Amino acid sequence: MKNKITFLILAFFAFSSLQAQDKEAHREKIKALKVAYITQELNMNSEVAQKFWPVYNQYEINKRELHKRENIDWATIGSINEARAEEMLKEYLIIEKEEYTIKKQLFTDLKKFLTAREIIKLHELEASFHQKLIREYRERMKGEKR
Repeated sequence: MKNKITFLILAFFAFSSLQAQDKEAHREKIKALKVAYITQELNMNSEVAQKFWPVYNQYEINKRELHKRENIDWATIGSINEARAEEMLKEYLIIEKEEYTIKKQLFTDLKKFLTAREIIKLHELEASFHQKLIREYRERMKGEKR
């Protein structure tokens, strides 16, 4: 089954390199792959999946909103004054605290229908999925440079 997921990811990147797609469509395809990967690897039945995905999707939305606030224009970092840097540090700490809070809520909500072991495995699966995406992206970029 893991080979099928790897094949799907490879096929996705091959397909997406052939067609020009907007960011949102690209994001939706990656999301679909992630849903398939996590559902399969956690061996979710339809009942658990129906409970899991609304909770997890809301967590992802909340996390994405936090990270939008965290966006920094690195090109201008050298020209900001100390007062602005202090504001940025304060905001960063607020965001980190809020991210902890939403993750804690996620775990609380997931514990209603997943075991602690499954929640820990979810954390590992998220990291694994992102590593695969990065690896595939790098391979694709190497192929385009040739």
